[in-house]
Amino acid sequence: MKKLLLIALVFTFSLNVTAQVKTPQPSPFSKQEQKVGLTDVTIEYSRPNMRGRTIFGDLVPYGKLWRLGANKNTTITFSSDVTIDGQNLKAGAYAIFAKPNAESWDVIFYADANNWGTPREWDDTKVAAKTNAKVYKLPMKIETFTMSFDDLSNSGASLGMMWEDVYVGVKFEVPTDEAVVASIKSVMNGPSAGDYFSSAVYYLQEGKDINEAKTWIDKAVEMTKDNPRFWFLRQQSLIHAKAGDKKGAIAAAKESLAGAEKAGNADYVKMNKDSLKEWGAM
Repeated sequence: MKKLLLIALVFTFSLNVTAQVKTPQPSPFSKQEQKVGLTDVTIEYSRPNMRGRTIFGDLVPYGKLWRLGANKNTTITFSSDVTIDGQNLKAGAYAIFAKPNAESWDVIFYADANNWGTPREWDDTKVAAKTNAKVYKLPMKIETFTMSFDDLSNSGASLGMMWEDVYVGVKFEVPTDEAVVASIKSVMNGPSAGDYFSSAVYYLQEGKDINEAKTWIDKAVEMTKDNPRFWFLRQQSLIHAKAGDKKGAIAAAKESLAGAEKAGNADYVKMNKDSLKEWGAM
């Protein structure tokens, strides 16, 4: 009986040791995603509260580097290159830091995004962009530190930061116009060789209009004649064969075979030789 009681006590103690009490985080994590023009922008940060404290000039000292929130440093990720205050920022993730002052903030985009708080050793070579942003006084108090995407347009937005009675916005520009113009030119110039190739192969595989597939694959091969692609020619041979054009199929297979042999692609060499034997050309 004593042994059973001892086992029960050990089991209970073990449960108490391993159990974890879950409570809300004092500075909860937040993640915001925003499409700006054609660029995806994501902010990840922790949000402390005022809790009756004086923030700027006290909890967050003037002129000192601040992580823009709490816990792990705040990060921003851009899916394309952007421009901040005339400085080009490559697509990717950055830590954001600030040096608040009463009238303006220095806001810094730092290439090392994997710090807890501020870096132990600051490296100026990792400063990807730096700008100075004006402080605007708010008519009310903001209890929780808040970041936002403001003044959205096709060409850019402002990264907003609010806490206590302060608002600061950092403008950034995205290359929407360049991307749209390039897309328009591409569409207006007609489908690419890859578009014709993919469409033709899909029609072949799905048993759709083989004559349409033949037209498309012939266009793809014609568009790449200066740099023939043996895998294009392989599909051309199969499509021609299915369309009843045995002569065209054999010609395409021979060209594909030559290209595959030159490239050292044994799989395509075998496939072409097998087809040529099937069609009585070897």
